[in-house]
Parts: sequence; C-alpha cells; structure tokens
Amino acid sequence: MLIIKLIILLSVFVSCLLIGILMAKKYTNRLQELREMKNALNMFETKIKFTYESLPEIFSEISKQCDKNIGDIFKKACEDMKDKSAGEAWNESIDTVNSNMNIEDKTILKSLGKLLGKTDIEGQISEIKLVSSFLDTQIELAEKEKEKNEKMYKTLGGIVGLTLVIIFI
Repeated sequence: MLIIKLIILLSVFVSCLLIGILMAKKYTNRLQELREMKNALNMFETKIKFTYESLPEIFSEISKQCDKNIGDIFKKACEDMKDKSAGEAWNESIDTVNSNMNIEDKTILKSLGKLLGKTDIEGQISEIKLVSSFLDTQIELAEKEKEKNEKMYKTLGGIVGLTLVIIFI
C-alpha cells in the first residue's frame, strides 16, 4: 500500500512539474517563432527585389525553408491565394495556423496583408521593412517576458507539485 501511495505522489509531483515546464516552453517557442518570421520576411524581401517571381511561388519557397509553424503560415497563404487575394490569404493563414504568437504579434503581421500584392515592388518592400521593425520590438518584449516568466512557471510547477504531495501525505 505504501509503494502505491509513493508512486501516486511521485506521479502528481512529476505531472505538476511537467505542466510548469510546458507553460514555460510557450515563451521560448514564441521567441523562436518571432525570430523565424523575421528571417522569413527578410527572405521575402530579397525574393521580391531580385527574382520577380509571383507571390505564391515566393511563399511556397519560403514555406519549405522555414520551421513548422512559420512554414505552415506561408504554405497556407500560398494555397489560399488560388481563391483569394494575397492580403486575405495572408490574414487568414495567420489566424488559422496554430502558433505561439500572441494577438499583438498577429496584428502586426496582419498589417502586411493590407498592401500585399496591391502595390508595386517598392511599396511592398517598405511594408515588409516596417513590419520587420515592429517585429524587432516584439522580439525584445518576448525576450523580456521569457526571462521573467520562464523560470517562474518552472518553479511554480515544482512548488505546486511539492505542495500537493505534502497535502496528500
């Protein structure tokens, strides 16, 4: 009976600790996704300047070069451009693809969709640069949030786990 009780207490502690770690990982993932999006926008800007390819072709190439969530955004936008305008496809892909970005990040990215495919090359490049500069600010904020909250959630998970173990003893 004592062994079963110890196993249950250990599983409660480990579960709480894992929940804390998963919540902390959300901040790391957001920061990685913002950096990946910034790199993708840099690729986008370069391809618009020098290749003169269509937006779906550019988005398709970028989706293959990016990590999972960011690549999925570009892939979905590329697929949706068959039926919708570039701006609508971009905004819808940001909304529908599951990512770790918060509402503010998504709003900044959606601002790119307003002029996407509607202006000349220089207009799109300037819009990409503007969104990229806003992403720099978001990256700084995400780094601060990560530093502040990541350790807190890990510690909180351990403390809650220990508290529950002590209560159940």
